[in-house]
Amino acid sequence: MKLDRLFQLLHRNKPALTPKTIFRILFLFQSACWSSLFAIIEKKKYSKKIWETPLPDNPIFIIGHWRTGSTLLHQLMNLDPNLKAPTLFQVAVPDSFLVSYPYYKPIFRLFMDKHRPMDRVKLGPNEPQEDEYAIFRITGISPLEALIFPKSKTYFLLDSHNHIPNKDHLPEWQNQIRYFYKKLSFHGGKRIVSKNPFNSFRIPLLYTLFPQARFIHIHRHPYDVIPSTIHMWEIIQQQNCLNTKAHRPSVDEILAIFDQTLTTINRDLQTLPSGTSAEVRFDALEQNPVNALKSLYNELKLPFTDEFEKNIVAFSNNNQVYKKNTFSLSSSEKKVIAQRMQVHMKRFGYC
Repeated sequence: MKLDRLFQLLHRNKPALTPKTIFRILFLFQSACWSSLFAIIEKKKYSKKIWETPLPDNPIFIIGHWRTGSTLLHQLMNLDPNLKAPTLFQVAVPDSFLVSYPYYKPIFRLFMDKHRPMDRVKLGPNEPQEDEYAIFRITGISPLEALIFPKSKTYFLLDSHNHIPNKDHLPEWQNQIRYFYKKLSFHGGKRIVSKNPFNSFRIPLLYTLFPQARFIHIHRHPYDVIPSTIHMWEIIQQQNCLNTKAHRPSVDEILAIFDQTLTTINRDLQTLPSGTSAEVRFDALEQNPVNALKSLYNELKLPFTDEFEKNIVAFSNNNQVYKKNTFSLSSSEKKVIAQRMQVHMKRFGYC
C-alpha cells in the first residue's frame, strides 16, 4: 500500500505490539515509502495515457467459493492467446507496476517463495493472481481488512461486510477499479480474465461497470472445499494478522459463508442476460480441461483456437507431477455438511 492508505488502515485498527507484528509494521512502512515514490513517478509518466485508454468493458470474471479450482481455471484461461490475467506483481504493486517492475524483480526473485504455502501451486511475479489484493491496496476497502485485523475470535468473513462499499465511498471505489482495469488494458492490450472469489458478491455491480463482461462460476464438492478452506485461511491469517485475534475457522463457520456465497451467485447470475454466464465443475476441468473449456467457450460465445488447445495440453502434461493436498472429514462432519448444503449439492449433482 501507499503511505496514505497504510496510515488510514492503521488508524482504523489497533495492531498488537508484539515482536512479530512490530517487525511486520516496520516492513510495511518501508514498503509503503517505495510504493508511494514509484506511484508518483508512474502518475507523472503515464496517468494521462491511462485515462485516455478506453475502459475494457468485457472482462471475464471467474467467481465461486475459495478452494473450488478457480486458480487452475485462471491459469488455463491465461494460456488463451486472446486473454491476459493480472499477474502477481501487478496486484502486489497496483499503483506503480508500469514503472517499478525492473526494480522489484530482483527482490521478488531473491525473497519470494516458489510455491503458495497452502497448496504448493507455483508462485512467481508473472503468474496469474487474483485481483482482490490490488483492490484492497488501491481502495482500502476489502474483506481482507478483517483478515489482517480480525475483530473477534470468529471466522473473519462473518465479521466483514466490505464486499461493496457504502454509498459514500462507492464512487471513488468504482473510479479506482476503472483506473486499474484501464491500466491492465493499457499494459497488456488483451481481454482481461480475472479470478476473485470476493467478486461472487459483486456480480450486479461489476456488470454495471463492465456491460460486456462474462462470468464463470466454478464449483466443487463441499467435502473437498470445506477442509481445504479451513487450511488456507489458517495459514494466510498466520502470515498476515496484525493483532492477537487470529482464529482457525470451524466447519460450521465455513459452511455459513459457503452457503451464502452459492446462494448469492445463483440469485445474481439469474438476473444477467442469456449467454453472459456459465458454470463448470472442478472435477470435469481437472479430468479433461480441453473439453471443459471448449464447452465453456461455446456457452459464452468465445473463440477457442488451436493454439489455445495446444497450450492447454502442454500445461497439463507439465503439471502431471503436481500433487493436491488431501484432507479428511469425520462422518459427523460429512453429515452436517450434507444437511447444510443439501440444496446446492442437489443442484450441482453432488448428492
